[in-house]
Amino acid sequence: GAVRDDSSLRSVLETYRAVSIGGAILVALTFAFSVAGVVVSVHAAPQLVWFPLGAALTMALMLVLWRIGYRMLREQLAKAEMQRLEGIARAHRDALTGAFNRSYFIGELKRHVYTGAMVPMGYLQLDMDHLKAVNDGQGHAAGDAALLHLIETIRRVIPDAIIGRLGGDEFGIALIGQDNKRALGKLADRLLGELRREVKIGDRMTRLSATIGIAVAPFDAEGDVELMSRADLALYRGKKQGRAMALTYDHDMLVDDRHARSIMRELRGALLLNKIKVYYQPVYDVDGVTLRSYEALVRWHHSHRGVVLPGQFIAVAEQSDMIDRLGEAVLRQVCIDIDRLDAPVAVNVSPVQLRRPEFAERFIEMLGQAGVAGPRIAIEVTESVLMKAGGVETANLNTLRRHGVRIAIDDLGAGHASLEYLRSFAFDFIKIDRSHIAKLLKSPVDRAIVTAVCDVARALDVEVIAEGVETREQLEQLRRIGCNSVQGYLLGRPVPLAARSLMLKKQAA
Repeated sequence: GAVRDDSSLRSVLETYRAVSIGGAILVALTFAFSVAGVVVSVHAAPQLVWFPLGAALTMALMLVLWRIGYRMLREQLAKAEMQRLEGIARAHRDALTGAFNRSYFIGELKRHVYTGAMVPMGYLQLDMDHLKAVNDGQGHAAGDAALLHLIETIRRVIPDAIIGRLGGDEFGIALIGQDNKRALGKLADRLLGELRREVKIGDRMTRLSATIGIAVAPFDAEGDVELMSRADLALYRGKKQGRAMALTYDHDMLVDDRHARSIMRELRGALLLNKIKVYYQPVYDVDGVTLRSYEALVRWHHSHRGVVLPGQFIAVAEQSDMIDRLGEAVLRQVCIDIDRLDAPVAVNVSPVQLRRPEFAERFIEMLGQAGVAGPRIAIEVTESVLMKAGGVETANLNTLRRHGVRIAIDDLGAGHASLEYLRSFAFDFIKIDRSHIAKLLKSPVDRAIVTAVCDVARALDVEVIAEGVETREQLEQLRRIGCNSVQGYLLGRPVPLAARSLMLKKQAA
């Protein structure tokens, strides 16, 4: 409801009462002087003409009083309205940060951004990077302190900004009258620079970071929803490019977004029409002969583009629940094929899937329905999961291991995760990224990395699989280093089950 301020209302009423009383007195005096002037002019000497002059003077004073009273009343009303709006604003502020809450902030955007609006607006959508890591590592009090420091920094760098909290760690920043993208970009970079300064959060010195998307009205959008959407596209692009940056919206982002939506629609149809296929790539012992397992790799048989590799659609699928449906389709097919493969199979799991609280239970349920024992399946998770995993991801991995499902850390080295992370996770395999194997023979640094991973694996009693082995020389070097298993085009390309079965028959013959 409306927020009342009794003191401001009393002030307005007192001003109105004073003006009314003063006006009434002057009206009475004017009337008295007028009557007296008429009487005197009829019955008295001409020297007493000052009565009408007095009435005129009183009338003039009354007009002056009314003018002053009007101005005082208008000022008091304006002050009361300002206090009312400030009261409403206080009632719609986020309790922790003092920024406007989502609904009020969007309402402010609506007031200023609309078709035909005369005043432009710059809009920054900001998302803090790795706030979850601060919460998990130092506690929620430290996370709250980080948010407070963010708001203080925004207010110091952009004092005229309207700030709204859109979600847990996402904020909107509106600058009325600003539509210069270059200036907004410099302002955002300055804000990020201030955030990167060390500050004490909780009990340790910390450098915060954020990603910012920038859009302006009316150049990029003529409505509040569209403006926020454009800035969000720029923010999403910044997240994909590595975070800790500010990007301004451009039309190509919208084209990419529409392309992603098109892929999503086609992918949904491909799942319904059974166009998503599973290929299998063998993993051999380092002797190059003994088969150890397979990796299941998804392929999209597109009616126009042919076989589409996962790099072209997995990232799009991860933007919705499509990644869950895709993952379940692959696991379901693996459960059907596994008896004919006669070896354990590893399936790739997206970090997005691991963040679903029900993921592990659903995974185990599907294995049970197919009659597949847990040890016959492994899941591969990228090393980025090691750096970002919280309670949900860890719980899912632990539940899977309790049911015998083995865990592989995939592409170790691609994201440069510290080997220290390996201490925090229970896993069964380490897969060395193909980028290190490709440079194994020529780069002493990559050779040292591969050697170090193999040494750590022996100490932890886990298996090492080298990906991307394409030459005999690479295979021989891996054997000398002490790698357990290898995978790559030298020993076998990913192929459908039918083609794999045919190759095995030929080898047996």
